Amino acid sequence: MFKVSCCGRFGVKSSLASDGPKHFGSGIPKVTGQPLRYHMALFDGQANCLRKALIGASFLVDVAGKAVAFKLFTADFRNLNCIHNMTQKNQQVRLRLGRNAWLAITILAVALCRTTAHPILAKPRSAEITNATVQRDLVYKRVNGTALTLDLYRPEEVSGPLPVIIWIHGGGWRSGGKERCPAAALVPDGYAVASIDYRLTSAAPFPAQIEDCKAAVRWLRANASTYDLDPDHIGAWGMSAGGHLAALLGMSGGVPELEGSGDNMQYSSRVQAVCDVAGPADLPAMTNLGPKRRFAIEALLGGPLERDKAKAITASPIHYVSKDDPPFLIVHGEADRVVPVEQSERLYEELRTAGVNATLKILPLVGHQAVLMDAVKDAEVFFDTTLKKR
Repeated sequence: MFKVSCCGRFGVKSSLASDGPKHFGSGIPKVTGQPLRYHMALFDGQANCLRKALIGASFLVDVAGKAVAFKLFTADFRNLNCIHNMTQKNQQVRLRLGRNAWLAITILAVALCRTTAHPILAKPRSAEITNATVQRDLVYKRVNGTALTLDLYRPEEVSGPLPVIIWIHGGGWRSGGKERCPAAALVPDGYAVASIDYRLTSAAPFPAQIEDCKAAVRWLRANASTYDLDPDHIGAWGMSAGGHLAALLGMSGGVPELEGSGDNMQYSSRVQAVCDVAGPADLPAMTNLGPKRRFAIEALLGGPLERDKAKAITASPIHYVSKDDPPFLIVHGEADRVVPVEQSERLYEELRTAGVNATLKILPLVGHQAVLMDAVKDAEVFFDTTLKKR
């Protein structure tokens, strides 16, 4: 949904982002977008035209449903009595506003006509998966009366226990959710995929996040026979903050202070493979890279880094590297400005030094968000090698 509202006389306020200025017609902004982003663009060269158009109107558009609510700020100019009662000056001003309002209607109509080719304003959803079923909101843990849930994707036809991939979402540990699950694309290849929610930093600081990930692994093992899962072949895959938790999950099996408590404690929380996409590996080394990253890390830790550096080390996957770690695939964009590529390079070197089967793929000229699109195929090959029985 995209909303534009008039602000003052000429100002327009909106939430705006795009892949670059493009045009159709004369001076009218084209509705465009980029994968994984659901926004519209308003660039300096286009702003003046659209501002003038919106002086006389405000509209709210839900392109997915093609429902349009439109409110004119002007009088009904088809009513001659209305115009007769105006002063000449007011007639000129209001007629100008009316023309601007109809220009806004024209822009709106063109945008709606193009939604078939550019459905970018629809609500974000996971990619449509054919020949698959999904069971949503399965409760894997309860904490102080709050249910933590996962969505379980499986092929429609199952001939035996399925290897499992746990998808751990990103969002700086403070946002995001299980609804968008790129890993579900691997379901038709014979995987079960569990996309999990975990406690965000607004609910609890570290180690709550990794405790929840471990609880999800134990729940999957405890319910393996119910859902036709292979409890001996479980992999973890995450992006950004999710990559951090996936790596930590792979390296901290059996570490008591990170296991948490609750149901299914008789089951192991270890995983057999990890795909870490652009995840932080050494949190203390991240804090000198700007206030935004420092804020996210300190929210995870529950306070200033200087007060508890030991906790930052405890939350760093690189601290747990050992020779019995599972195979790792690490994917990172060379142009990443959120999590420096050096984080993955250092983790890879530590894993190789310890004798762990690890692969590092650095993508030239790729930033933080775009890296995931390139990582999906590599993840499929990696999990085929590490999780499927031969």
